[in-house]
Amino acid sequence: MPILRYEGSVHIVAAQPQLEHAMQDIFQESVVGFDTETRPAFTPGERYLPSLVQLATASAVYLVKIQQRDLFGAMRQILSSEKIIKAGVSMTDDIRDLQRLFEFDERSMVDLGKIARRNGLKQTGVRNLAGIFLARRIPKGAKTTNWAARHLTPQQIAYAATDAWACRELYLRFKELNMI
Repeated sequence: MPILRYEGSVHIVAAQPQLEHAMQDIFQESVVGFDTETRPAFTPGERYLPSLVQLATASAVYLVKIQQRDLFGAMRQILSSEKIIKAGVSMTDDIRDLQRLFEFDERSMVDLGKIARRNGLKQTGVRNLAGIFLARRIPKGAKTTNWAARHLTPQQIAYAATDAWACRELYLRFKELNMI
């Protein structure tokens, strides 16, 4: 299968002014792709909170460096908005871990893996779903890298953007197929 890689506009959001621009785009959407990335733990019992929240609109992907506390208020608005569907895969842990960083009432969150299971699929990860519904393969190379690093590598940026964008594309495909 050909590789699926997001090739559009990607914005790294690490400060409030950057997030204001992102929010203008995000709040014009009815659905955004959603994912988080967390620094991997290699020692038993070691656990980290999310370092990055990815949000994909029709025109761009925003990689929000969630360690910045001044971004919590805006992220709360997005995640609590009923007007914007946040589409992702295996979102339960992502939501729980984000709620450990800041409080919010999750609304309009759509877990594509759960929808796939309800429709009889056993393979429900974003990579498998992209293969089945988008006929593309998502490489996993950057998954276990340090997402808390001050500067993300081009490989990390491409990986993170692709995951969120693929979730948006999958949501639209599911809707087209009347699976939602």
